[in-house]
Amino acid sequence: MRRYSNIKIWFTAFLLLIFATGCGDPDRQTGGSLGPPTVIAVTPPNGSTVACPNPAIITATFSKAMNPATINTSTFTVSTGGANVAGSVSYVAATDTATFTASSPLAASTTYTGTITTGAADTSGQTLASNFTWTFTTSAPCVSPGGIPLGAACGFGILAATPVLSSVGPTVVTGDIGIWPAASITGFPPGTNTTGAIGQHRADAVAMQAQTDLTTAFNQAMNAGGGPSVGTVLTADIGGQTLPPGIYTTTSAQPSLAITGNLTLSGNGVYIFKVQSALTTAAGGLGQPPASQVILTGGAVAHDVFWEIQSAATLGTNSIFQGTIMANATITLGTGAVLNGRALDRSAAVALDSNPVNVPPCP
Repeated sequence: MRRYSNIKIWFTAFLLLIFATGCGDPDRQTGGSLGPPTVIAVTPPNGSTVACPNPAIITATFSKAMNPATINTSTFTVSTGGANVAGSVSYVAATDTATFTASSPLAASTTYTGTITTGAADTSGQTLASNFTWTFTTSAPCVSPGGIPLGAACGFGILAATPVLSSVGPTVVTGDIGIWPAASITGFPPGTNTTGAIGQHRADAVAMQAQTDLTTAFNQAMNAGGGPSVGTVLTADIGGQTLPPGIYTTTSAQPSLAITGNLTLSGNGVYIFKVQSALTTAAGGLGQPPASQVILTGGAVAHDVFWEIQSAATLGTNSIFQGTIMANATITLGTGAVLNGRALDRSAAVALDSNPVNVPPCP
């Protein structure tokens, strides 16, 4: 009888063990947990504005092991303005993390939405209960610390193309002057400016190389940040504003740019202004406070300020301007206008009138 009881006890224990094993969490056997998978972490974080440079990699970490076959560009998307970003998706089982890698750098100052759809399933076949979405915003355009290399054009204070580089009155240029392919320079005694010796290049090899390098620099400035339209959009008149280093642009709806009053550029770094049409600064009376001036503070220097002008640039009478002007049409400096920088013209004339032109040192 006792032997029968022992057998009964052991048999009962065996049944309980089978029952416990059979009723265990099926997800746990595959390293998961009860319930459908969820997204527990993302990068960039939801609602964040990312730091420069902007990421081309976006990640989502799941609460449990996922079926890699269900993690792809159909179930993990990144979009902006209703359009999906081109890219590829990978999954690392060791960390339960999916990664979206964009095919090209993300646009600056743009809000993106990441989405994990209900097509993503764990290893037991359970899918997300609902689509998971989050948003992030990319930084303002990133600027290379080195700015725009000017090559042979760097030592020029004035560079024209055709038909003439002209000056009226006592213009003083602290760098070279030149013209190519035309050869006409007027208002400067040969080999001199009003204060002494200066390099003059009339349709020679030096001026030709400077024009070649100017075209390269012009195109680099135009495409800075990823394209001609990339940049913080400017108002029609930026007088009275204070701007940090960065890339700025006008738009096809408002292509021209004016400066009335003081524009302050504050901070050590590179400033690139893309103007889709003309640049004009306000003119003031001689002997009066300037009606327009660009002020550099906080470590900003003239050599790091670039103005890419698709049309003409006109500096008003008695104005004060900072930086390198690279223009496609005529550059005109009004009477007494001060340029701490360069006037470099790719296809037209440069006209001066009693102007101090102080050329920044080349790096």
